[in-house]
Amino acid sequence: MIEVHPFLAPDFQSKEPRELALLSIVSQSFFQPFSVQDNLLVILTALTSGSGVGFNRAMFFRADGDILRGELWLGPRSADEARTIWEVLSTPGLGYIEIIEHNRWLLSGDADSLSRRIRPLAYSLSADNVTVPVTAAARREIQLVRDASREPLVDPRFLEAIGVEEFLCVPLVSQDEIMGLIVLDNAFSRQPIAPKDVKLAGLCGLLAANYIATATLHRRMVDMERMAALGEMAMFVTHQIRNPLAAIGGFTDQLLNAPDDEAKRRRNLEIIRREIRRLEDVVYKLAHFLKVDPAKRPEPFDLKLALKSVVGAMEMKAAAEGRTLSAEIDERLPFVRGDATAVGEALRNLIINAFEASPPGGRVDIAAERRDAAWVVVRVADAGPGIPPEAQDRLFSPFYSTKDRGMGLGLLYVKRVMDACGGKIEVESAAGRGTTFRLLFKSQEEGRADA
Repeated sequence: MIEVHPFLAPDFQSKEPRELALLSIVSQSFFQPFSVQDNLLVILTALTSGSGVGFNRAMFFRADGDILRGELWLGPRSADEARTIWEVLSTPGLGYIEIIEHNRWLLSGDADSLSRRIRPLAYSLSADNVTVPVTAAARREIQLVRDASREPLVDPRFLEAIGVEEFLCVPLVSQDEIMGLIVLDNAFSRQPIAPKDVKLAGLCGLLAANYIATATLHRRMVDMERMAALGEMAMFVTHQIRNPLAAIGGFTDQLLNAPDDEAKRRRNLEIIRREIRRLEDVVYKLAHFLKVDPAKRPEPFDLKLALKSVVGAMEMKAAAEGRTLSAEIDERLPFVRGDATAVGEALRNLIINAFEASPPGGRVDIAAERRDAAWVVVRVADAGPGIPPEAQDRLFSPFYSTKDRGMGLGLLYVKRVMDACGGKIEVESAAGRGTTFRLLFKSQEEGRADA
């Protein structure tokens, strides 16, 4: 007997142990395409999930250099709103995603929203600053404040904003670096903050701090990769345009110095025209490559029709070059997800590469069929010499090409197209046995194309 269980329960159970409720909500961020702010919202949700964990409101300050700035404040704005939210949280079968969506709505309120009230608050993280709430972050310690109006260290502006006598300050620290601060209270339930609440909040603080640190590190790595890519592109463009520009400049000077020599004038103009076309080709390919938008939502389209259109156009090119193009396309192909125009261009790139790799009179085979219920595969195979193993590892690197005058953008363009539509690209090659590229598309059964 085999029992199958999901990684996470899809619904929120208010009677679960508080630790399990907290971890269950936080773990949603690992399974959803959330932004950085949404992931922070997930953590604040875990802390304010009614009877699941118990705090009424959660306030987040982000560390910005040596300044702590108010950013998010999640929770009801009144006792009536609190009661409404608790009623929602007690709904049987309520999902975590619905809770998070509800909290997004809370944060998107009007000028009276809580977050707008704390954004003007900013504090120095200097060790000499003894102002509450910043001392919890500066000293890297959890602080529970009671009788706040009698505590001279509490900032009056903060006390006016929070409006409670008891609150908990949880520093967000990762590897001794301050990432921010979370402040929690029970403004409406008036429940005292118990030692168990402090432990749970501390656990959430550790998760939040490490998430922010990871997100910050990832952002820095992406920025470094972008700068490296920009540097590589600058070198590539410089290399590609230097010789054409030098040729255009040199032959233009000759035209100016010998305007009456008709034969030389015509030869120089032909060379200039050829070099200008080379530059146009470079600019076109770069612009075409950059045109792929990875954020564009893939839409269902008829892959069968797209393939037939591309094959029809490529058959004329094959005939003109004395090659054979063979295509076997399953007439029962379902719709797939992607950008039909970009996919068509990617297929043209692969077929042209296959033509160039094949010997004169060679054959290029195309096939399209279901791999299984979830995937559709398109194969483009040539009869060329194959790709060496050491080159296969770099096929999709920017500006890398196995061709003498290749720009190294064609296959990278194909990969970007497949990544944008949630697909995959596979390569199989062996010396003397040609190369096969496989494009895998996600099936869209509800948009199935009938033959």
